[in-house]
Amino acid sequence: MPKQMETDVLICGAGATGLTLAIELARRNVAFRIIEKLNSPFRGSRGKGIQPRSLEIFEDLGIVNRLFAVGGSYPPQREYRADGSFQDSDVGEKCEATAAEPYGVPLMVPQFLTEEVMRGRLAELGHRVEYGAELVTFTQDADGVTTQVKTGPGGHTIRTRYLVGADGGRSSVRHALDIGFPGKTLGVRAVVADLNLRGLSREAWHRFNEGSMEMQISFCPLAGTELFQLQAPIPLEGDIDLSAEGLSAMVAGRTGRTDIVIDKVLWASAFDMNARLADRYREGRVFLAGDAAHVHPPTGGQGLNTSVQDAYNLGWKLAAVTKGATPSLLDTFEEERRPIAAEVLGLSTRLLEATKHGSHRRGREVRQLDIGYPESSLALELPERQGGILAGDRAPDSPVRGAGGQSKRLFELLTGAHWTLFGYEAEWGTVAPRAGLEIHTFGVHGDLIDEGGHFRNAYALNSGDWALVRPDGYIGAIVSSEHVDELENYLDKVGLSTKVGLHD
Repeated sequence: MPKQMETDVLICGAGATGLTLAIELARRNVAFRIIEKLNSPFRGSRGKGIQPRSLEIFEDLGIVNRLFAVGGSYPPQREYRADGSFQDSDVGEKCEATAAEPYGVPLMVPQFLTEEVMRGRLAELGHRVEYGAELVTFTQDADGVTTQVKTGPGGHTIRTRYLVGADGGRSSVRHALDIGFPGKTLGVRAVVADLNLRGLSREAWHRFNEGSMEMQISFCPLAGTELFQLQAPIPLEGDIDLSAEGLSAMVAGRTGRTDIVIDKVLWASAFDMNARLADRYREGRVFLAGDAAHVHPPTGGQGLNTSVQDAYNLGWKLAAVTKGATPSLLDTFEEERRPIAAEVLGLSTRLLEATKHGSHRRGREVRQLDIGYPESSLALELPERQGGILAGDRAPDSPVRGAGGQSKRLFELLTGAHWTLFGYEAEWGTVAPRAGLEIHTFGVHGDLIDEGGHFRNAYALNSGDWALVRPDGYIGAIVSSEHVDELENYLDKVGLSTKVGLHD
């Protein structure tokens, strides 16, 4: 007889990936535990850029305004010449927010502040991270996973339906599964450190000796703090003195200035840049997400964002399966996310090559708004569309008006754990109501008004068309009125049942 399950999901690792997954499961009332082998939260600024697509995700999770409150915009980059003069320029292309894309540019938030905000949200949902708890071993069978967890001098067993390794680039979960992690070391080693320093203004990201891998060094004021983040390439071999004295010597040697004074080093790391991608994201009931599945060079600010989006994709699928959806839904996690990681690894590596030659300009490609899953088995399009938005694409935002006269944003209607179905000039009731599905219609007797035509412009639907938006903000299906039966079948497949009982 199978052992009694203690929880539905055990999350190993409490960085941004694990915390995103925990919030997703918590708001869906899925039983889970989240463990972290460190005794306290990570204290470094490492992943400081939150891209516009991730901001949309954090809006759905209920924390985007808190992140804006503790973070700030990127300052201009200031490149110093040998004679001490300098030139300012923007880090990325200017991009204004639009009705369809409410966040135009990345937000700077040091990683430790991002994760602090996420832990606060998790606490509001009734959960916390278990620190000082290390996954030692695990075995799985047809019904679940039995894990051994070490806590201080002792340990205990946790029986779970699913295990998720969100435990970073050196993932013990990945190693235990013997999943290959091919890729390459990129021939660049760097130091990153959070500092209290004097001698530089906070109005710019200061860069010295751009284009020189021997002398390059930069100082970025970290929004929401009094700190600067130092970044510098270092020799591939040898020890690096990461103390205030050691880094001060590096600063003086590379800038030629004695007025830049480091008072304190709060966190520092020397690391080799790698580009690696796991051979697979799943082995039975065990999954890999975030850095456990892919590691990136830091150029372009893609690592943390790609990891958060892994968890955002996996969370609703795990929840659906624990509540009765077909287990094959979990196959779509790797199907959708692994090609994205491969794409992002290529982008980060190209940006690293540009950085070696002194170029830091970032375009739309880093914002992750164009990422989608058009080839996914969860993308349904009947009839096939020849242009405009497609099934699998990110669902655009849009201003709309409720039938009662109130102004709304489409993203407000999408917020939450549900699926959302929009009918354009279609009748409510054409598609059967289901638990976990919210239905809205435009047109006569519709509950929404497309004032200004923003919805029509963004979605390009014809009269009678239906657009289904997944819980993670991507379009699952676009069908015409002639194909509503196929839409009903799709909804059955993803676990949205019409059989709603008294206790559902």
